Amino acid sequence: MTGQQSHEAVSLEKPTPRDQFKKQADSGRKRSPSDHHPKTALRENVEAIVVALILALLVRTFIFQAFKIPSGSMKDTLLVGDHILVNKFIYETGLPYVGFSLFPHHAPERNDIIVFKYPKEPNRDFIKRCIAKGDDTLYIRGDEVKINNVIRDEPFVKKDERQLQSSMGRNLSQIYNRYGPRKIPEHKYFMMGDNRYNSQDSRYWGLLDQDLIKGKAFLIYLSINDNRGPLWTKIRWNRFFKIIR
Repeated sequence: MTGQQSHEAVSLEKPTPRDQFKKQADSGRKRSPSDHHPKTALRENVEAIVVALILALLVRTFIFQAFKIPSGSMKDTLLVGDHILVNKFIYETGLPYVGFSLFPHHAPERNDIIVFKYPKEPNRDFIKRCIAKGDDTLYIRGDEVKINNVIRDEPFVKKDERQLQSSMGRNLSQIYNRYGPRKIPEHKYFMMGDNRYNSQDSRYWGLLDQDLIKGKAFLIYLSINDNRGPLWTKIRWNRFFKIIR
């Protein structure tokens, strides 16, 4: 009786042909290094961080970039301490080292607020509004700006000629108030600050070449003023996530 029970305990069912095939396949499969060395939590975290950094670098290089406004040349549209996002993809003309574009793009338009390399010092970034583009005929006399013989409507402009005269002198202020008429060449842009009399722009350093453009400013995501005091008293809450126009 004991021997029979023991025999029944160790008896096995006869393997089916499918089981035999699976066993042969498993025995013939080479084991990968990961079978012997499963990923640790630390390794998985490191890989996730590396992937995130690569994606962030790609986004910053080709799509969006953050900038901080350091001066008042774009008041009151942009204030000192505004932190903005710039769309680098909208004016995309080709991938670096490749030379072709992936998606449709367009050239800058009038009234676009653009970040670009300062023509006199390309290592510095400037931000101004596009006033005139290629084939436009530009004429400036005082506060009046004409494009193709039509006076521009500029409700965003801050005008205080006293700022210009005090910082540059009477003679230079007269030069700043006169320009053209001049036809803007192709792939060139005339840029001006919204704080019209406190802006170093195309009236001073000339036309902007398209190759110097970085992107279009489109969003204020944070704004902090220069006042003394706790951080929460310096934050301009009403400017969070404000669309730039």
